[in-house]
Amino acid sequence: MNNKSLVKLSNTIGIISIILLIYWVFVFISITVFGLKIFRENITETFYLSIVGILALMFGALIINVMFNLTRIAEKHNLDDINASKRMGKKQVLFVALSFPLVFSLLFGGDYFTTVKKEKMLIASAKSIIENNAAKTDQLLSYSFDEKWIIETADILALYSKTDEHFPYVSVIVADSIDISPVFLSFNDYYGVINDTILPQKKDFIQPTSKEERDYLNKVFYNNFAKVRFSASDGQYELFYPYIKSGHKIVLYFSDNQRYGKIGS
Repeated sequence: MNNKSLVKLSNTIGIISIILLIYWVFVFISITVFGLKIFRENITETFYLSIVGILALMFGALIINVMFNLTRIAEKHNLDDINASKRMGKKQVLFVALSFPLVFSLLFGGDYFTTVKKEKMLIASAKSIIENNAAKTDQLLSYSFDEKWIIETADILALYSKTDEHFPYVSVIVADSIDISPVFLSFNDYYGVINDTILPQKKDFIQPTSKEERDYLNKVFYNNFAKVRFSASDGQYELFYPYIKSGHKIVLYFSDNQRYGKIGS
């Protein structure tokens, strides 16, 4: 292999490596800034380790410097290649510039499909848990703010959360009032001492909500609205699942925190 071939080979390998590294860093920044969920768990962990690629940029700069010096020597003996390389350079720069919006669109598309698939999976899992535990779910409908109901509810929810791996957190939301002010209370566990003289206080069970969530819960409890509500933000998936029977109403709240992202999740 002569010097001209070696220079072309080293240029090709170096340029391809630098371009791939630039795309790698671009994808990393896009996923981190926008909280996109794209890759499977093991790929995500490997991807985050690629931060060392930034150090490779410094090494790449040195290699490019050496390659350009070799190219200048080679071009003295191959003047016919100079004009062709200039013409191709503009097309390559344009192609690379246009490819970044395409990669960015693909990342957002992957995140969207991950969210859609997650929503369908959570709704199906919630429906399955409720239907397979109908008797216990009916117990939740007989809400009364007392220690006995809260403890029984905690036991039922513990069963739910252990039944399906996608629901590490499950709670029951009910409508109540404190000093004639309407509130939404959420129950997941009981941290008090059983049969203690200090009784549970409603204010300790108030469900923090956004305006959109309060509007939704008001429609469920006071307007017989029965549609589920799903939301996703930066790997946090939330599902409000109304359960209405014989005039009694509760909302089962399921959540799942996904630190990594994968289309096949």
